[in-house]
Amino acid sequence: MINVLVVDDDAMVAELNRCYVAQLEGFHCAGVASTLQQAKEMALHGGIDLILLDIYLQQESGLDLLPALREAKQAVDVIVISSAADADTIRQSLHYGVVDYLIKPFQFSRFEEALVGWRRRKTLMDSQPWYQQADVDRLLHGDRDTPESKRLPKGLTPQTLRTLCQWIDAHPAEEFSTDELAAAVNISRVSCRKYLIWLAQCHILFTSIHYGATGRPVYRYRLQAEYSALLKQYCQ
Repeated sequence: MINVLVVDDDAMVAELNRCYVAQLEGFHCAGVASTLQQAKEMALHGGIDLILLDIYLQQESGLDLLPALREAKQAVDVIVISSAADADTIRQSLHYGVVDYLIKPFQFSRFEEALVGWRRRKTLMDSQPWYQQADVDRLLHGDRDTPESKRLPKGLTPQTLRTLCQWIDAHPAEEFSTDELAAAVNISRVSCRKYLIWLAQCHILFTSIHYGATGRPVYRYRLQAEYSALLKQYCQ
């Protein structure tokens, strides 16, 4: 479970962000702070993975929390959520390494994108001790050819994708056909085929063609080991 700290002195906004966090599977709002002192105490105490930080606090600036976190060498990331849209504030925030910046007001979809995107990058960083250039490119820029930057095509749902990916993740060395996977997870062959095509386009799956006695080709799939970390992101 990912523990999130909301830092905002507006009680209504803080509660809204807390409710938004509660809607995301795998995330938990571990606390709400209305002052920098409260935020520092909770963040430096440990157990916080991600901070949602407002800039405009009463008589204070949320920016002052950022150097304190770095000096304390806390392994906690920060997403700024603020109405502050001036270049200097954004520049300072990026200088201290915030992982995303949301300007109020914003849509829930953008909020979800920020938190889920951060989790994907964190999963990639935590899943392997060494990186190839493509891995670093995904972390820093987002890879245009990987599923992180691709939205699901119309007709595909995250829930069904999660089910399929969890089965594939549990059978990493197994080669399978559309029919076999569809039967294993209890969905229609036609639906299963759509997801497999998309996963293959994202390079997560390798596709091979086998010809039976009737000459009709059978497509078989297997996980590409170098993309197992990406697969795991869709298992969550």
